[in-house]
Amino acid sequence: MASSCSELEKSIEVLVRNFYKYAEKKGEKDKMTKKEFRKMVGSELNHILTNTQSKEGVDKLIKSLDADEDGKISFDEYWTLIGEIAKKLSQQISLQIQDAPQSSQPGN
Repeated sequence: MASSCSELEKSIEVLVRNFYKYAEKKGEKDKMTKKEFRKMVGSELNHILTNTQSKEGVDKLIKSLDADEDGKISFDEYWTLIGEIAKKLSQQISLQIQDAPQSSQPGN
């Protein structure tokens, strides 16, 4: 992508590249095996998600994401996880904005 991309465009590219960074290791290059997904979650999401070091915890997450029940995580299933994380982060930020003094909010 061009260097003139916006911060949002660059962020989306990072998310997409992150999927393929882990999916390219073994098997199908457009899906993550359970092992690849565990490694990605443990390395990339250990500050946002709990139980990232627990095999059982990550296996439970895989099961909840694996819509087609093939035992692997496709890009769409990965994107579902990203969306859920973003939604929870949005809720946290919204609460922070509501709790912030009016004078410190943008536009005031």
